[in-house]
Amino acid sequence: MNIQQPQPESGQQPGVGRPTPSASQQDYRDCTIMHVDMDAFFVAVEQLENPGLLAKPVIVGFPQGRSVVLSASYEARAFGVRSAMPMATAMKLCPQAIIVQPRHQRYYQVSAQLMELFASITDTVEPLSVDEAFLDISGAMRRLGPPLQIAQLIRRRVSEEMGVTASVGVAANKFVAKIASARCKPNGLLLIPKTDTVAYLHTLPARALWGVGAKTMAVLEGLGIHTVEQIANTPVAVLRRALGASGEHVHRLSWGIDPRPVTPVRAEKSIGAEETFEFDTTDDVPLRRELLRLAHRTGSRLRASGYVARTVALKLRYADFSTITRSRTVPVPVDSAQLIYQEAIQLLEALGERPMAVRLIGLRAENLELAQRTAVQLSLERRDDNWRSAEAVIDEVGEKFGKYQLMPARLIEKKPPETE
Repeated sequence: MNIQQPQPESGQQPGVGRPTPSASQQDYRDCTIMHVDMDAFFVAVEQLENPGLLAKPVIVGFPQGRSVVLSASYEARAFGVRSAMPMATAMKLCPQAIIVQPRHQRYYQVSAQLMELFASITDTVEPLSVDEAFLDISGAMRRLGPPLQIAQLIRRRVSEEMGVTASVGVAANKFVAKIASARCKPNGLLLIPKTDTVAYLHTLPARALWGVGAKTMAVLEGLGIHTVEQIANTPVAVLRRALGASGEHVHRLSWGIDPRPVTPVRAEKSIGAEETFEFDTTDDVPLRRELLRLAHRTGSRLRASGYVARTVALKLRYADFSTITRSRTVPVPVDSAQLIYQEAIQLLEALGERPMAVRLIGLRAENLELAQRTAVQLSLERRDDNWRSAEAVIDEVGEKFGKYQLMPARLIEKKPPETE
């Protein structure tokens, strides 16, 4: 098998298993798809701006309630901490971890810089989230060289221009490229030649395939299937009976078949946030308070991303895990937290008496448009402009001194009275 994976630059943390390509490396011109994934992105941004966090176990997330880990440094991951893990569990696994509350506005700003960097390489970029994207470099090779050279260029520019690191997977299709980036983390590069794709995939466990989660894996193990190679050698009819429609999908992936093109995405479909309460609540006060907090998080992200929203959506999840959503279209596109909050409160009140306690509340801004391309109707209500001005100041203070240095008085945590 001829898998090309160069050593990281001196002083950088290596990824896993890395045969070094020879000086006469091939062009691999059929490997035109890249998956670029930032390493512990939220943590990396925090470390970039606070070097005292370097080489320490760091967790980005809210320490209270039922919050989950948003990002963890590799030092924290050594203790078993993982993204999406409940914060309570993470803090038990790594009690010495430094907890940093997230600054979503800052992460979106850095993400925008990252996507601009990708766009300077190729105009065929498909963002998957704030910290990862697929790139089709077929149109860039004449200008920038063969795939491996372009991948090295991307990693070097990300490091030099942004001060963070990225792992890059290069392959003939999206699925295999994503597999490659995951297998060379952190700060690595892995190219899987098209001719070696199947042989490489067949060395992996079945859970490496897209769509094979815990439930699917349990079904496969019931059939005695544990590896990708075993999936590939199982008749499609058997997989279809066991897994339904996804059986055929998993079988195709086991043979490295993924015809999906890289599809450029120019705008986000929605921006929002949600929060799970520490205890289910029937009281309107914490619901309204949390909606205000979510409105400020959403408004801040809208302004940082340069979008306004035409629709505001409310989400409630009850104690029995049943979930409802309600939305309304606003007459004038908004990016102001206060205006978003006012719409959300009307949606909440329109629900009337709730059937049971609320476990989770969420707020989303939808039908987004670029603010610079949207005609904004000037309001005769001066308070609207005052709110926008005040929130712009909150953005500036948060950018300079850190989030939560300035906030609405209703969101300031009240300290319990001191006892003798």
